[in-house]
Amino acid sequence: MSFSFLVLQLLNGLSLAALYFMVASGFSLIFGLMRIANLSHGGLYLISGYIGLTVIRSSGSLLLGIVAAAVSAVFLNILIKEGFLRFVRGRELSQVLLTIGLAFIIGDLCLAIWGGVPTLIPVPSMLQGAMNLGLATYPRYRLLLIFIGAGVALALWLLLERTRWGAVIRAGVDDVEMVSAIGINIERVFLGVFILAAVLAGIAGILGGALLGLYPGGDSDILLISLVVVIVGGIGSLEGALVGSLLAGFLEAIGKSMFPELAYFILFAPMVIILAFRPQGILGRR
Repeated sequence: MSFSFLVLQLLNGLSLAALYFMVASGFSLIFGLMRIANLSHGGLYLISGYIGLTVIRSSGSLLLGIVAAAVSAVFLNILIKEGFLRFVRGRELSQVLLTIGLAFIIGDLCLAIWGGVPTLIPVPSMLQGAMNLGLATYPRYRLLLIFIGAGVALALWLLLERTRWGAVIRAGVDDVEMVSAIGINIERVFLGVFILAAVLAGIAGILGGALLGLYPGGDSDILLISLVVVIVGGIGSLEGALVGSLLAGFLEAIGKSMFPELAYFILFAPMVIILAFRPQGILGRR
């Protein structure tokens, strides 16, 4: 095993972790603050990616595609919250069944509108090809994805740790009743978190569509990885989502390249072990 091979797998793990973090962080915040397991989050990722792809094909602009994906994801997430989830608040099983049903509906709509052929979102010519890093040659787009993921992680950390709104979110994760009792409009906070999670899912839909492609079942795949990330890292913890994403990204990259027949075992075995010995996750709290 050469050193350049290890460097390549390290970079592959980082690029996958960047994508997983953008999806899982929003999912984790929604669950941590509102106690809603929004299992339609993967469908949001997939349909916003397809909408962005349609805009990119029409306009030729990746930036416009990202904006369209984010806006459509926000609209759909608010529709899910206000049109459906508000009627089953506090009923966890009903929420799970409802959002699973919505995920199936979104997946079938994507299949009916865009077909079942896997499609890669095109990237500008300046992001195509590879860059010589000395130790290895690596695709430019994957490098950009790593930097975007790091930037999103830093921006979310600053938002949650250095702003009043972030302090309210963190307090709401710990004790939502107390936050409401001191006069804070918790419904507005809920809406803000839903919008933030939707923006992240929409952007991830475009970035992931250019990396992994858009295909039927892609929503289930990304949701499953997000669940692994959230469970391993800790529900409601931004740092936990980051740690879980890095772990999932590295394990998937190493597993698929070195032990392809055991790739799923390598990815899911840590989740089983953590659930058995630390159910709250690595950085989660009871």
